[in-house]
Amino acid sequence: MYQRQQISRILVDMGAIAPAQIDLVLSKQQENGKPFGIIGIEAGMFSEAELAKALATQFQYEYIDLSETILDTELVASLPSDVPIKYHLVPLEQTEKHLVVAIADPTDVAMLDQLEKQLGLTLKFKIAGRDQIERLIERGAGSQRVLREASEDFKLQLIKETDKGDEVLSIDKLTADTSPIIRLIDSTLFDALKKRASDIHIEATADGVVIKYRVDGVLYQATETIDSRFQGPIISRIKVMSELDISERRIPQDGRFKVRLGDKSIDFRVSIMPTSFGEDAVVRILDKESIASDMKGLTFESLGFEEREKERMRSRIREPYGMVLVTGPTGSGKTTTLYAALSEINSVEEKIVTIEDPVEYQVKGIVQVPVNEKKGLTFARGLRSILRHDPDKIMVGEIRDPETAQIAVQSALTGHLVFTTVHANNVFDVLGRFLHMGIDPYNFVSCLNCVQAQRLVRIFCKHCKEPVEHDAAVLESYGITPEQYKDAQFYDAKGCKECNGLGYTGRSAIVELLEMNDTMREMIAAKRPVTELKQKAFEDGTIFLRQAAINKVLNGETSFREIDRVTFAES
Repeated sequence: MYQRQQISRILVDMGAIAPAQIDLVLSKQQENGKPFGIIGIEAGMFSEAELAKALATQFQYEYIDLSETILDTELVASLPSDVPIKYHLVPLEQTEKHLVVAIADPTDVAMLDQLEKQLGLTLKFKIAGRDQIERLIERGAGSQRVLREASEDFKLQLIKETDKGDEVLSIDKLTADTSPIIRLIDSTLFDALKKRASDIHIEATADGVVIKYRVDGVLYQATETIDSRFQGPIISRIKVMSELDISERRIPQDGRFKVRLGDKSIDFRVSIMPTSFGEDAVVRILDKESIASDMKGLTFESLGFEEREKERMRSRIREPYGMVLVTGPTGSGKTTTLYAALSEINSVEEKIVTIEDPVEYQVKGIVQVPVNEKKGLTFARGLRSILRHDPDKIMVGEIRDPETAQIAVQSALTGHLVFTTVHANNVFDVLGRFLHMGIDPYNFVSCLNCVQAQRLVRIFCKHCKEPVEHDAAVLESYGITPEQYKDAQFYDAKGCKECNGLGYTGRSAIVELLEMNDTMREMIAAKRPVTELKQKAFEDGTIFLRQAAINKVLNGETSFREIDRVTFAES
């Protein structure tokens, strides 16, 4: 007869804990009654993965590492929607008689027996870390299944929506709510957050209502097309949440609402626009309290800066005064770059104040002021007040008008370090923008430390990227020499379940950094032609956007197709 080993002894044999630590865990177990493994993890003695391996040994099950596992959404959809959450499991594969599932706790035999009876299948268990199971449940078993169920309900009934006040989004609420309209909107928001979407587009078309997400700057359809007769209730629900006029359908409307997800608040900006097939809605997600998990905090490394550009930028943001300008189109990561800079220089010895519209990230130790034009708090007026607030460093979210530009330049000239953004295509267009605003060229170049133009390119999904070959003629058309590509490995990605078929997961910055020196300042003040400025910048070491993008391809991070989307070859 098999004699089951104690979990403590298995962990000791594995080298996860020392024998002396067993008594410490047992004494805590007597105090709170928690399982041995849970206490050890909470105390930081061993990891979830080590506990899972020990449990697999104890119960003679196979251990499985789920870190690279791609969820089988069809298998998840074939199960009752509450099973993964209720029983804390991930289905892996199914035969006619067996269902293979990953679980974290094989000790609750009664619950697992109940699940077998409910499904009418014999279960085969594999043991995985609790954190890995939770990640997969959160990714697929909750939001995707609920979203599909909500869409299916529309074929059966039309429910009149009601305003229920505060919206609390959770998987439990999504499965329990009886109104299909409310469930669709809630689950769409929830699903979009989990997929790292920046915007949700609800479009009225001739065929019906299409819901799309913008992920990493690119739109893709999130659900099947919904019958057009539900377009009105969907838009009405969004209007109710945003406190807009439900009866007005002929003019654009803008609003906002806030929801709570777990212990954090998330702001949503809403834009309603009348079209030929009805009203369209775009919902922008402003998740202030969290930064996408793949960013690993706000640093230049996480943003994808090349080593050389990173060091050049760091030297400029540590200067005692002057202006650091970041430029690029909407959605190119300008504000994120400035926050990465502020995070690096943030210290208790200096006061940093920002004025933004809206405040996108919340950072400890920094005073952040949101623009409120309805109440008269503009960038210019706020910036004047900030200067009376005794700051050391200032961030201005965007320079939109001559008045703000003038105050920002004066601030940089009077001993403050000013970080700001402006919309322009490259570092040289910025110079023209300021001069057209009536800023004195000499004052402007005197205060300017550097100008950085940037774009974001999507990075290959690590699960489906694979090596590819390119013709020499194609490579040379991009200006890549045989010496550069002879040792380079190129990749492409077809798309998989993990990246929603896109082939890309996350984005990385490409930057064009123009550092100011005395010669460059004199040339700009003398209004020398842009071709001469570019030549001088190139001699001083500036890498232009197109070359920075090509370097990403040579490093195997992205594709030619992607860099052509965000940059173009200059003549």
